[in-house]
Amino acid sequence: MPRSVNSVASRRRRKKVMKQAKGYFGTRKNVWTVSKNAVDKAMLYSYRDRKTKKRNFRSLWIMRINAAARLNGMSYSKFMGKLKAANIDLNRKVLADLAMNHPDAFKAIVEKVK
Repeated sequence: MPRSVNSVASRRRRKKVMKQAKGYFGTRKNVWTVSKNAVDKAMLYSYRDRKTKKRNFRSLWIMRINAAARLNGMSYSKFMGKLKAANIDLNRKVLADLAMNHPDAFKAIVEKVK
């Protein structure tokens, strides 16, 4: 019996990877072995950096809240502690947005927790 090779599935699998490699530089976009490695590495980076992005944004929000709180005469840690004690459930994303775009509303929150 002759050897059976599923060429259709192999071609489909390769086309999927080559489509993902579209826009890469040099042979990374059109040579199968190179693009397979490039796409695999890119997928690893994208998975890792989805986690990193969350950390970076939380850090940015904390910096913005700290800067706005200090303008109103309070440190970040004291502000967050008093916020929790006052049972005000606003997350850091919302607080940072208020601090940047609505400083008067942020000031009202600071006055309420003082």
